[in-house]
Amino acid sequence: MPPIEDTLTQTPTSLEHSRELSELSYNPPAEIPGYRILHCIGEGAYGSVWLARESNTGKNVAVKFYSHRRGLDWSLLNREVEKLAVLYTSRNIVGLLDVGWDSDPPFYVMEYLENGSLAAFLSGGALPVHEAVRIAKSILQALVHAHNSGILHCDLKPANVLLDGDFEPRLCDFGQSRLSNEQNPALGTLFYMAPEQADMKAVPDTRWDVYALGALLYQLLCGEPPFRSRDNEAKIRAASSLEERLAAYRDVIQSSPTPQAHHRIAGVDRRLAEIVDQCLTIDPNKRAPNAQAVLNMLEARDRQRARRPLIVLGGFGPVLLLAAMIPFTLDWMKSSVDTAETNLTQRALESDEVSANILAKSVQTELDDRLSELVRVAADDRVQSIQASTATSAIPWQDRSELKQLLDGIKNNVDEQRNSQLRELDTSWFLTDSEGTLRWRNPESTSVTDRSFAHRDYFHGRGLEYERTGVPNDIQPIKSPHISLSFRSAQTNRMMVAISVPIWDKTKQRVIGVLARTSHHGELLAAYKNSISGSRTIAETSNINRLIALVDNRSWEFLDHQSISGIRTNEKIEDVTLDESVQQTLQNLSNAPYANSNAIVDNYIDPFGANNPEYEGRWLAAFSPVGDVGWTVIVQERRDVALRPVQEMKSRLIRYGFGALVVGCILIGALWFIVLRFLNRSHNTDRIGRRNQEG
Repeated sequence: MPPIEDTLTQTPTSLEHSRELSELSYNPPAEIPGYRILHCIGEGAYGSVWLARESNTGKNVAVKFYSHRRGLDWSLLNREVEKLAVLYTSRNIVGLLDVGWDSDPPFYVMEYLENGSLAAFLSGGALPVHEAVRIAKSILQALVHAHNSGILHCDLKPANVLLDGDFEPRLCDFGQSRLSNEQNPALGTLFYMAPEQADMKAVPDTRWDVYALGALLYQLLCGEPPFRSRDNEAKIRAASSLEERLAAYRDVIQSSPTPQAHHRIAGVDRRLAEIVDQCLTIDPNKRAPNAQAVLNMLEARDRQRARRPLIVLGGFGPVLLLAAMIPFTLDWMKSSVDTAETNLTQRALESDEVSANILAKSVQTELDDRLSELVRVAADDRVQSIQASTATSAIPWQDRSELKQLLDGIKNNVDEQRNSQLRELDTSWFLTDSEGTLRWRNPESTSVTDRSFAHRDYFHGRGLEYERTGVPNDIQPIKSPHISLSFRSAQTNRMMVAISVPIWDKTKQRVIGVLARTSHHGELLAAYKNSISGSRTIAETSNINRLIALVDNRSWEFLDHQSISGIRTNEKIEDVTLDESVQQTLQNLSNAPYANSNAIVDNYIDPFGANNPEYEGRWLAAFSPVGDVGWTVIVQERRDVALRPVQEMKSRLIRYGFGALVVGCILIGALWFIVLRFLNRSHNTDRIGRRNQEG
């Protein structure tokens, strides 16, 4: 009797339609623009899956047609597409590429995974233990991502796991999935479905997926899911209705002995067997609570197994190491210093690289947060209405009280919120009309109100700054949120950036204004300067040991540096750029395919050191790009300070070595003194004995 692996949502009508579809498997249900349908690769209750090729790229994809409309619950189809759309960022979940709900029949396009389903892969029998655990961990990572997104799969089984070209598992088929806050039941597949799930009144629970994962892992190890036998299948098939089948299934699971076959598999250790048992526990309250808990247990098992050879090595290693070091003491001292210097340099650079990555991501997050705030403000109906009425008005600034009151209030609320979060405030907020004329600014500045700023990149978003009198006639305001080119503030003489968003009219057809906020680059970094470089100022220390900076990738000009931060308003700032060798290093990294965009330099020369002794000398530096903004963060620390522990260690080794030599000489001298005394005593005793014999 073939094994049961039917998801319990099919009705006799849907099964009949599935058989009808199989008769048409040689002709695709529809043609899709941009894709060439090749052949059918699978059929099911709701339709068929076809291999297709994307016309533009030649890439193979899978197209799922929902051919069976009669008796079809469209919410089930929408549910699968919606969940795949939410989970597209996970590398362990099949990717959704396109949807055609208006097509006849409807379809969606997903990644084509050439190695087929895990069910087909398991047709050859059980897998080695390490391979089973690897697949289970990848599936768990997909479940963790889904659960963290508020989605329960509810129908996990080998047929719903696909294998990519590297035989990495990818979770698919979310037709039975539920949101974590849904109350509607969802039936899974027999012998993978938790017993409490087999109830039309059951409320979805993360522990359903845990049970299914345990059943799948059991099958990976043993070749068959737990509880499946000819007798049990016969009991379930004997039921005449869905409710009776569900009841029979629950009775089979609850009355059968606990599965034990996995305990007898070679290579299955006690910890792995216990993990499977905890997933398959009948009582959901005693079962692992979620996929993350199971993943944590598997990772803890891996760590425990990895420590075993270290425990053995720890028993004999010191003895062997000591024996190997005895004849090479002097050479070891030198190599230890060299190795320590190399390792400490590497660790310092790794620490700087981590700091640079964190800082770059934090700056990107800060920009995104500020941009999101502007997007929300620009979408405010009140802002759109007032801007529409004043965008082309010639009313003097002081008479635009309604616009000023609204925007001042919004900015003040944002400032209060940022103050409460101890975050830096913006330098200014301002609003231009669709022609680039500034209509509102906070802080208020009558010197710039009603002046045109259409030449600025934050208005037109073309990636360059025009002369005020050289603005092209075809200039248009931005159509999407934009982070501008860096520019020098006329008031503070420091580099700053503007974040701008368009304000659309109510028809969403015309941009009627541009809302922007500006900030000095140093203010974007201010929240992180103390934590990275310390809170001491230049006046409080004679030596700066660690600092951060920001450069523009286009001109390699410094946007922010501690030297720049200390310059007074309107004081002349000399343009300082990165050294050409560092520029080339960063340029090569950005051009190299598949390369890490970060860079580390163990002999960095700060360009500001040419005119300021505070920044002279050699530095360790790490460089990390800020998203796609065109900036690079630099975290640097003095090389001699970072390597000071090595120099101290070298001095101690010399002292200890000299001390050990002295002590060794003393011990050798004492030993020889004892030996000589013993020899002398023995010699004297022998001599006295001979004299007595002669007398």
